[in-house]
Amino acid sequence: MMNRTKEGDKFYFNINTMEYAWERTDDIVKDNGLLTRGEIQNVVGDVTAAYDREALFKSNEPFIIKIQALGRCYLVRKAFKTRLEFMRAQLPAIVTLQSWYKGQKQKQKYRERLSELKSHEDKAIVLQSYARMKKHQKAYQERKKYFKENEDKIVYIQSKWRTNMARHDYTQLMHSDNPPLSVVRKFVHLLDQSDIDYTEEIDVQKLRQQVVTEIRANQQLEHDLDTMDIKIGLLVKNRITLQDVISHDKKLKSHKEQAGSISKGIKSLSKESREKLEAYQHLFYLLQTNPTYLARLIFEMPQSRTTKFMESVILTLYNYASNQREEFLLLRLFTKALEEEIRRISKVDKMSDIVSGNPMVVKMIVGFNRNARGQGSLRDLLNPLVKSILEDKNLKINTNPIEVYKAWVNQLETETGQASGLPYDTTNEEALNHEEVRKQIDQSVANLRQVTDNFLSHILKSLDKIPYGMRYMAKVMKNALAERFTDAPEKDILKIVGNLLYYRYINSAIVAPDAFDIVDVSASKGLSSDQRRNLGSIAKILQFAASNKGFGGDSAHLSGLNTYIREAHEKFKQFFLQACDVEDPEIKFNMDQYSDVTQVAKPIIYISAKEVVDTHQLLLDHQDIIAPDHNDPLHELLDDLGDSPDIETLMGGTIIMGENTEENIPNTEISLTLSNKFEVQEDDKFDVKNILIRTKRMLVDVVRCQPGDTLTNVLNTPATDQQEDDHSALIRKRELVDRRVTIKEMEKETQLARQQSVSGDTKLPLDSMKEKIKRNLKELETAGIVSSSDNYQALINIIAQDIRNQRRHRQRRKQEMVRLRSTLGSLDTKKHFYQEQIDYYNQYVKTCLDNLSHKGKKEKRTSWLNKGNEKGSEKKAKPVTVKYNGARLHEKGVILEIEGLPQGQFKNVLFEISSTLDPGRFDVNAKFMGISMDKLELVFQDLLQLQYEGVAVMKMFDRAKINVNLLIFLLNKKFYGK
Repeated sequence: MMNRTKEGDKFYFNINTMEYAWERTDDIVKDNGLLTRGEIQNVVGDVTAAYDREALFKSNEPFIIKIQALGRCYLVRKAFKTRLEFMRAQLPAIVTLQSWYKGQKQKQKYRERLSELKSHEDKAIVLQSYARMKKHQKAYQERKKYFKENEDKIVYIQSKWRTNMARHDYTQLMHSDNPPLSVVRKFVHLLDQSDIDYTEEIDVQKLRQQVVTEIRANQQLEHDLDTMDIKIGLLVKNRITLQDVISHDKKLKSHKEQAGSISKGIKSLSKESREKLEAYQHLFYLLQTNPTYLARLIFEMPQSRTTKFMESVILTLYNYASNQREEFLLLRLFTKALEEEIRRISKVDKMSDIVSGNPMVVKMIVGFNRNARGQGSLRDLLNPLVKSILEDKNLKINTNPIEVYKAWVNQLETETGQASGLPYDTTNEEALNHEEVRKQIDQSVANLRQVTDNFLSHILKSLDKIPYGMRYMAKVMKNALAERFTDAPEKDILKIVGNLLYYRYINSAIVAPDAFDIVDVSASKGLSSDQRRNLGSIAKILQFAASNKGFGGDSAHLSGLNTYIREAHEKFKQFFLQACDVEDPEIKFNMDQYSDVTQVAKPIIYISAKEVVDTHQLLLDHQDIIAPDHNDPLHELLDDLGDSPDIETLMGGTIIMGENTEENIPNTEISLTLSNKFEVQEDDKFDVKNILIRTKRMLVDVVRCQPGDTLTNVLNTPATDQQEDDHSALIRKRELVDRRVTIKEMEKETQLARQQSVSGDTKLPLDSMKEKIKRNLKELETAGIVSSSDNYQALINIIAQDIRNQRRHRQRRKQEMVRLRSTLGSLDTKKHFYQEQIDYYNQYVKTCLDNLSHKGKKEKRTSWLNKGNEKGSEKKAKPVTVKYNGARLHEKGVILEIEGLPQGQFKNVLFEISSTLDPGRFDVNAKFMGISMDKLELVFQDLLQLQYEGVAVMKMFDRAKINVNLLIFLLNKKFYGK
């Protein structure tokens, strides 16, 4: 064992041999089983200290308990204070929870009370009816007692009221054909608030006359322009003919017969062709502006031709609604056609035919609103919704129990690596018996309801994103169905409207957003089956909500959604009603009968020769059906055109001789500048109407200030001083009103001030006004408007009519004045445009005539150039072949690797790339050690498509991996010089 001395030195002692040593050698091994003196002392000291500590605690036990109690008290108080502060901080939440709990208790009491009342419903009804009866009996008895007490007064009031109603002139004013002057006089004060109406009527008459005058002037200018166009065309045609005679004499002789047929074409510069062209322009203008003809023609055509006819003619006729005018006219056609389709019994026998069938006009309407213009609206409406569904990778909606069951079984076996022991073929009922299947379907239903509600809320808030054309067609359909099926409830009609707005327009875009360009999806990726199932499930719920259908039968496990569907249907009904609440196209597009004549440029359509001929023939075949009245303008225009020509005759003047001429003729486009053959009649009674309005205005002032039985009596009786004073006060009051009206109109930037001549008439003294009225009455009597034999009763009747219809007159006049002033402004702009064009054309014609003497040298130069072009055109490009070995293409980065061939052998592979006669196609031949191994055709367009889709590497010959971008670069460099 090892010990230490007091000085700290170590010595080693063997208790068995009694030997010791001061240094440790290799043969000395410590025996750990022996205790040293220090260790023994440490143990004894620890035991003694523990005993002393226990004795100390026992001697001070009460004091220790007191300290512990104080510590615990402090901790409890601290915890209580913390809890109190927390409750004070969360007081609103606590109050909310308490109120909710109290509310639940009250609701429970209410339900119990309601249940109790329902169990005694018959008794409650009896008590309520008895109480109401007593209440009404008491009120009736009190009212009866009151009437009895005041019976004499009531009788007097009733008799007085009936007497006044009988004596007063309201009935005569409203219903009498010839109300007396005394009756009219009592109501002329109603005209005070609309005294400027007479001035507006004069303005309207003047504006109408100016509009007609400007239209006539512009028509003359337009005729001058057409004449100038013909002159310029003749000059150009003559110049080209001279060049052809000088430089291509032999060629002209060989085509002499063909040139003769060309001169008879619709675009040739001859009187006959010009008349034929104008006749077609008049015809298509009538078809475009009068929708009745095409609306009837659609239903007279075979069903197999209708779609093609619509796409090729009708939309072409309206330029695919490229501007407001064409959209306005196309909506008018759709309106007529839809009304006609619903009206015809053979087409719609019951409202469900609109849903179950495939109505042609509805299909046209939806198709038109899904074109490039309407598609943007549909994308704005659905893009954020569909995009959120596609980007949610965790969303999986599957409500088919069998599919959920199979997926669950597959997952279970995949995770465990053992057969589940469950059958693979099952039914809906058996699948739903498994708790896991029910759990997954419940989760899918919850997710489906949430995302469907998001779709529904967004759609309901996006009414303004639905195109105006769709909303107006919905309004037309609603009104037409209500008129056709008078006994049908509104909810059934709204279902049909919902079928148009939601199912036919929106639903398909939700189901297949990639097909309708709602979202951008690359062709290589596409939509996954889960994404399509999610969108299809949402669309199905929305469709059921729009048509108010529910789940049942095989889908009974989804019947929990029926309540939500009914609630959503009520929201949809309000949505469909609001969608139908749109203004008419006339107001929306601000169109009227003067719109076309105010346009600087006439409407132009581009239509093929075949479409012109086919339309002409269809109109001839069905003209008695689409225009039964033989005085209809359509018959006149068809008579002007005569029989339908063949395509070669129609297009003889615009065909360029060459190969495949006969095949190109039907598809050749013709530009038709549409114009109206029928003019607007001028109103030649302006002066008489002007005098009538002035006379009415002065007569109202005279009659109001001076009473009389007849108009003759009033005009022949001198006015008193009091009557003159009354007239002066009336003038001052009117001037004050006029100033207010003028200020208000100036603030609205539509000043409608009283004309100076009218103001002067009304400011005259009464006697002077009477003399002027007498002179005007003589002129009106000469015109046959009034007669002195009946004391000018006709004039009194006109004033009475003005009083009855003053509001309607005011609104109509204001609208008409705004339209006429706008029309005049447009006509003036058009007039200046025509005048500038005529000046330019006159200068151009003069310049052409001056330059005719210089055409000889140009003809020779043109002939020499044409010969050079002919020689150059005979040269044909030869196929080009480039050759590269595999090593060289590998260096260029075109070839990445060749399967089964080491890189050292690439030099033995030869690739020959040859151009073909078909542009964009190349023949690629692969050879190994001089032996041809394989050959393929490479299409440059396919390479560009791969590059567009982001494909960087492709395979050739099923072995070689090719860099697409570098291959395109190589082809461009070697074959296209890029």
